[in-house]
Amino acid sequence: MNRVPLAERMRPQSLDDVIGQSAIIGDGKILTEIVKKGEPVNLIFWGPPGTGKTTMARILAHEFKADFVEISAVTAKKKDVEDVVERAKVNWNLKTRTLLFVDEIHRFNKAQQDAFLPHVESGLITLIGATTENPSFEVISPLLSRSRVVLVAPLDRSGILEVLGRAVEAEGAEKRVSEEALEYIADLSAGDARSALGDLELALSLADQVDKAVVEVAVGKKMPLYDKSGDYHYDNISAFIKSMRGCDVDATLYYLARMVKSGEDPKFIARRMVIFASEDIGLAGNGALGLAVSCFQAIERVGMPEGGIILSHVAVALAKSKKNRDTYNAWARAQAVAEKSLGCPVPTWLRNAPTKLMEELGFGKGQKWEAGFHLDKSYLPEAVQNEKIFQANKPSAQN
Repeated sequence: MNRVPLAERMRPQSLDDVIGQSAIIGDGKILTEIVKKGEPVNLIFWGPPGTGKTTMARILAHEFKADFVEISAVTAKKKDVEDVVERAKVNWNLKTRTLLFVDEIHRFNKAQQDAFLPHVESGLITLIGATTENPSFEVISPLLSRSRVVLVAPLDRSGILEVLGRAVEAEGAEKRVSEEALEYIADLSAGDARSALGDLELALSLADQVDKAVVEVAVGKKMPLYDKSGDYHYDNISAFIKSMRGCDVDATLYYLARMVKSGEDPKFIARRMVIFASEDIGLAGNGALGLAVSCFQAIERVGMPEGGIILSHVAVALAKSKKNRDTYNAWARAQAVAEKSLGCPVPTWLRNAPTKLMEELGFGKGQKWEAGFHLDKSYLPEAVQNEKIFQANKPSAQN
């Protein structure tokens, strides 16, 4: 029995063998061009698990004939970094490049990242970091400025099926695995090739003939790839909001369902809908804000799973509403004007006149205690009287 995991055995050995990364591999694409030039570049691979970040780092090290050193930011200590530096110094004297691959580099704190910054700057070490989190927030600016961030995409369904097909052929298991089983594994993978290969390997170990039922036994119930404080959390809520803004009802419901299925806090979703109702619908549908607030209150009182019905009802209503950002834009302008004129006095005629002296000085002059009473002049301070804060625009059409 081969104790090396199938995912490891199927790891590509050249860039041409890497599946699903056509945006960064191929003629004129960044990784291929770096290899052609033969000069290593500091890189940060940013993408989901199982998309080939480690594999591509190893391939680059092989292409550059570099000494490949791999550490994980989860377990690495300061001494590990110091050992890498000493090893790199020896390599330098031997005219050998040192390529340091740091998996989950976002887990290194600032001090740890600072530790190898000077060695990256000097060229002693070529750094390739891998992260599933946004490097803008997780990697220190000096390191980020000396590296190219490369976006690594999750594999689509056809890419996962190609990976599985190669594995089945390599294992000589073409007659053992049904197409339905492979398609089911691909559907469960969420673009993670390593996960898909692990599922296939386990299914092959459980039965001589692998169909969908065998895969269901092997895989069980998979937890969705969703981190309530990470990129997946923000990406999904962003897609949900933008789908409502774009009046795409199907996409609105889809991203809502993804969040609910992934265990997102329904009150978080409802809060964002309240904000959206005022920010994006505004005066085009004044009832939208009340509807969204009612949704939030209903979620608090009803809870889940029935609360999903309420969320979907209101999300569809918001997506189908006409959109108008006049009040949102006006509020932004009002804050900007107020910021630069905080010291401007309120016109005396707009102030109260509780004493005879204040009345004689013109406080409240010309005012009448009448509903809708208006003086035909600007109510703004003199210094900003020419500012036009509220500007009405035509609402966008609804779907």
